Amino acid sequence: MKNKTYIALICAFSILFAVSSGFLIKHYIDSKKQAEMYDNLIETVEKTDTEKDTMTYSQDKSFLSDYQDLYLQNNDMVGWIKIEDTKINYPVMQSKDNPNFYLKHGFDKAYTDYGCPYVQENCDVDIPSDNLIIYGHNMKDSSMFSGLMKYTDKSFWESHKTIRFDTLTEKCNYEVIAAFKTVVYTDSPESFKYYQFINADTGDEFNAYITKCKELALYDTGVTAEYGDKLITLSTCEYSRNNGRMVVVAKKIAE
Repeated sequence: MKNKTYIALICAFSILFAVSSGFLIKHYIDSKKQAEMYDNLIETVEKTDTEKDTMTYSQDKSFLSDYQDLYLQNNDMVGWIKIEDTKINYPVMQSKDNPNFYLKHGFDKAYTDYGCPYVQENCDVDIPSDNLIIYGHNMKDSSMFSGLMKYTDKSFWESHKTIRFDTLTEKCNYEVIAAFKTVVYTDSPESFKYYQFINADTGDEFNAYITKCKELALYDTGVTAEYGDKLITLSTCEYSRNNGRMVVVAKKIAE
């Protein structure tokens, strides 16, 4: 009887080990595939001939030549984001008719746990909205938006005060206003629903958003924003609390 019990336990542990190993191998393969894909996209952008003819984007705008080839591969692309000394150097997507599609799909639209950075569906990149909310996963291999966690350290912010977010028609720099942690999808007092602020009808609405961001800030950047400024709000998961988020808010500045 004891022998049968031991055999059953050994079989159970063997199955568990095999399944766990399978998940690890699958995750490793996916990680390598995603890294290779985005490295190739970066190479495409960096090798773009800036003298090439540009396509017309709208009646009064033309594509930046840097991103034409990528847009032709996937016209859900709305921009490119980069933060120095992090792995954040990615195309940014938006699927208005299929919200959160890029939560679990890569640039190539194939399913992946890595997803791809994407703009919230009710934000307008072209106008643009007062606040563009961009999401990305916090992956264990430091890819996607894991680099936002570096902004918990004031010394990192001191040497990385600007973020690059280009649209398809304009190269843009954004100055960091605040970095903070919060929780979402709950009515608890510590929850900040930053994702609900897209456009401000009045200066008071805009100021209220900035005031809350500064109130939650991990440190004082000495930077604020005024009604009429354009913002980006970058968001990723933060695992010290249930439904935790790490958020970095920045305002558009002149080149």
